[in-house]
Amino acid sequence: MQPLGENIADKGSNWYHFNVKQFDSADGQRHYKVWAAIPNQSPPPAGYPVLYMLDGNAVMDRLSEAFLKQLSAKNPPVIVAVGYQTRLPFDLAARAWDYTPPESTPEPVKASATRFGRKGGGSAEFRRLLESVIAPAMEKGVHINPAERGLWGHSFGGLFVIDTYLSSPFFTHYYSASPSLERDNFAVLKRLVNLTPAQFCHKQLEYMEGTGSKASAADKNAPVNTALVLNKAEQAINTLRTRGVNASARLYPGLTHGQVFNTSFHSALLQMAEQPASAPTTTCTNSTALAG
Repeated sequence: MQPLGENIADKGSNWYHFNVKQFDSADGQRHYKVWAAIPNQSPPPAGYPVLYMLDGNAVMDRLSEAFLKQLSAKNPPVIVAVGYQTRLPFDLAARAWDYTPPESTPEPVKASATRFGRKGGGSAEFRRLLESVIAPAMEKGVHINPAERGLWGHSFGGLFVIDTYLSSPFFTHYYSASPSLERDNFAVLKRLVNLTPAQFCHKQLEYMEGTGSKASAADKNAPVNTALVLNKAEQAINTLRTRGVNASARLYPGLTHGQVFNTSFHSALLQMAEQPASAPTTTCTNSTALAG
């Protein structure tokens, strides 16, 4: 947690230009800094694809000019990195509140332990801010294709992605990287397998996970049973696929929880850059079960 230096928006790019705005939570307790990276090339007729990325400070710190050039060789997406007004890569207290849904159990000890003692449960409030305030401001004057609007998040951010997939029609592509599934006894997976397929035809969900070890949320030194997490997640994804929902899983052999951050956000951006330049007709279709 060392202070960050200049990022690609500060240095400038030959391939993208940047808009930066600041926002506050409705209760005035959390303060956001949001970057929009907009391709220099003209948008396709249907508009740019766009990917909203949580933990935006860390994302911007890790975006490179070489990678933006790689995106620009395809159908480059607009990148909206949603961070906080801090020089640190993560605002731990703010993200714990913003990215986690309320506990489905009333046990207060469990709720405290699984968030390192930080207050959580504010995902609905943050989602309203993201969709109703941040997105309209960042997309204003930019030709966006609403049929190609994605959301990526890692860890608690990955949990927010699944919660948003279940709760909102705003996004169409959902990239959940190493979500904290061990939290709350996999309650979010139970919600997934009980969804009504017809309501999710316009959405795509990708679960992204490394097979390396991970420390538990309750005890940094206690390993999570990675095999159990993967097994439960794979079962949920396969259940969705058998019901005709566009869901898939991408595994990164040997990568740990933290290492998945960079790999998954690069993968998500590259996938958004592969989206067609014209607006597709979206239907419920089976997708690949597991990709290496």
